[in-house]
Amino acid sequence: MKQPDLDDMRAFVAIATRRSFRQAADELGVSPSTLSHMMRVLEEKLGARLLHRTTRSVAPTEAGERFLARIDPLLRELGAALEDASGSGERPAGSLRINAGEPVARLLLLDAVPLFQARYPDVSLDLFVDNRLVDIVAEGFDAGVRLAEAVPQDMHAVPFGAPVRFLAVASPAYLRGRTLPRVPDDLHAHRCIHIRMQSGKAYRWEFARHGDTIAVDPPGALTLNQISLMVDAAVAGMGIAYVPEPAARAPLADGRLVPLLDDWCQPSSALALYYPGHRHVPAALRAFIGVLQEAFPSLAMLSEGAAPTAA
Repeated sequence: MKQPDLDDMRAFVAIATRRSFRQAADELGVSPSTLSHMMRVLEEKLGARLLHRTTRSVAPTEAGERFLARIDPLLRELGAALEDASGSGERPAGSLRINAGEPVARLLLLDAVPLFQARYPDVSLDLFVDNRLVDIVAEGFDAGVRLAEAVPQDMHAVPFGAPVRFLAVASPAYLRGRTLPRVPDDLHAHRCIHIRMQSGKAYRWEFARHGDTIAVDPPGALTLNQISLMVDAAVAGMGIAYVPEPAARAPLADGRLVPLLDDWCQPSSALALYYPGHRHVPAALRAFIGVLQEAFPSLAMLSEGAAPTAA
């Protein structure tokens, strides 16, 4: 067996993790045809087929999956060693792919992304909005951002910011002439706006106060699949929505929405950026984590007098 080239192996890892010749080519700065040639050369040297190719998709073969599992951590360790040897003095560069739910992505765009782009102009940030909890490794992402309680157990999580709470909200126009809900069960007398997850499962509304918890499934004739649309519908007076407080920040601030059952809506979980724990953390991802922790200080940091950074 001929010894494969390091560049060919790096190209294979990029294709196998991105599941795309085009995306891997963009990441590596070469053409898809060049990558295709590199893969043919690599497969010839190894004497094994590594990739299933069709006109629309690419995926590792069984041999390719085994090869990927062995060389990916080795290449990352090599990258870490080279980075350490160079003194890590260079500015972060390259591409960074982050998967996040829609309300979190909006929050990042407001408070973290502008700061990150201003500080690290050589990094190309790909912020992909997906309300599913995807396999970030299989789908070629460097990291994901979700509520900490939703992070898969085999991932390394970096919490940031204060705990997020879900809040029941409605417009003054909807509430006019109606009895305000005082306890969660009062929601059964109202029109409520529901969300259906991409799995098809409806989300139940969970409340807590003084150690007591209650989950309700209130009535409602409107179900949506985006939290931003729920906020818009609530602003339009279509009913009560139960959404993450940051998603309703603007209409709450200007009075288009008012909070309901405030003492029943307790903070639940902080946000967390997560990534495979066994992998080397590239400089661009380390930089992004630093910006997140700066833009969204934790409660502990705030109690010590640290001020939030304006983005």
